[in-house]
Amino acid sequence: MASNRIMKYLNLLLLILISASVSAQTKLPVIKATSRRVAIKDGEVLDKNAWSLSPKIKLDVYTAERTRKAKYVTFYTDIDSIKVKVKPGSRFDFVAILNGKDSCFTRIESAVPPEQKQLRVAHDTIPFILTAHEAISFKAVVNDKDTVLLHFDTGSWGLRLTKDAIINKTGLLTDRANPDFEKLAKVTKLQIGSLTYTNPEFEMTGNTARDMDGRFGWTLFEGKQVELDFDKSLMIVHSGKLIKAPKGYVRSELNFDHSFMIVKGFMIKGSQQLSGNFLMDTGAESSIILDSTWAARTQFASGLPLLRTIVLHDPRGNEFKTQVVQAPAFELNGLKLQNVPTQILGTRNPTGLPLNYLGGGVLKRFNMILDFKNDCIYWKPNKLFNTPFKS
Repeated sequence: MASNRIMKYLNLLLLILISASVSAQTKLPVIKATSRRVAIKDGEVLDKNAWSLSPKIKLDVYTAERTRKAKYVTFYTDIDSIKVKVKPGSRFDFVAILNGKDSCFTRIESAVPPEQKQLRVAHDTIPFILTAHEAISFKAVVNDKDTVLLHFDTGSWGLRLTKDAIINKTGLLTDRANPDFEKLAKVTKLQIGSLTYTNPEFEMTGNTARDMDGRFGWTLFEGKQVELDFDKSLMIVHSGKLIKAPKGYVRSELNFDHSFMIVKGFMIKGSQQLSGNFLMDTGAESSIILDSTWAARTQFASGLPLLRTIVLHDPRGNEFKTQVVQAPAFELNGLKLQNVPTQILGTRNPTGLPLNYLGGGVLKRFNMILDFKNDCIYWKPNKLFNTPFKS
C-alpha cells in the first residue's frame, strides 16, 4: 500500500512539474487510447506508424519536423486525437490515457529552440583543410584533452566519433583493451577553434569521411550563420549580429526534410531542365547522387554513357550500389556546372526519402553562407568552380 501511495505522489509531482514548465498551459489536455500505436500528421505529412505510447517514459517528446513557419501537428490514437499548433520555440504537453489507467505524458515541441537573447556578438574564424577526399577537416579537442580530426558534415547532426577514435584517441573508455561501449563517458566539452560547446549531442558512428575521427553537423549552428570560404580555407561563424551577403552571392531557400538540409537544383539533359530536391552532404566525396525513383521517373540515365558501377556507404553504414554516368550539366540557382559525374542509386534511398544528394565534389566549388537563422543559403563560385571533376 505504501509503495502504491508513493507512486501516486510521484505521478502527481510529475504532472505538476510538466504543467509548470509551460506557462500557456494551466491544465494538461487528455486524450484516450486503447492501443499503443499512434499516427501523427506533421504539417501535411501523415505517418500511420509514427509513435508508440509508453507509460514507463516520464515524458515522451515528439520533435516536429523543422520549419520556421507555423503549422499543425495532430496525434491520432485508435479512438481519439489532439491537434496542436507548432511554431518556432513552442512546446505543448498533454496526457494520453492508455486503456483507461496508464498515463502517458507527452510533449510536442518545435525543432527550432526558443529565441534567446544573444549577449555575445562574434565572428569566429576557424581554418580548415579540404582533404583529397573532399572532407572539410578541423582539429578539435574533446573534454579539454583529447585531440581529434573532425569534418563538417551538412548531412549530419551533433558530434559523432568512430569506434577507433574513441578507443585510440580519447579517454571516453575506462578499459581500452576490453572496450564496453555501453559505458562510454560523456562528452562534456567540444572545442573547434574558438568555438566551445558544452554537453553536445554525441553518438558513436561506424562510418565517417576517410582519414577522419568523426564529424560534426549543422545543428551546432542553430540560429547562426556559417560562412565557408574555400578560397581562403576558412570557416567563419557569425553569432548575434548576422551579416548581409557580400556582392556576387545568390540566394536560395534552405528547406529541411527529417532534419536534412535541402536545396532545389536542376539536372540538365539536352533541352530538358529536370528539377529535384537535393540533400546537401559535405560529408560525401561524390559529386551528385540521384535517387533511384527520381531517376526512373525522369528517365535521366537514358542515352547517357555508363562510366562505371561502384558501392557506396552512407554515414550510418548502409551499403548501396550505384551506376555512374556523366551528366551534361547541373544548375544551382542560375549557376551551371558542366559534365558532372553523377551516380544513380540502384536501390531504395537509404534515408527512406525521395531525395537526391549534392556531395563535396560539387559543394566545394562554391563559397557559401549557411544562414540557420533565416533558413537560406548564399552561393558564389570560387576558384574551384571550373576545375575538372574526379572521374
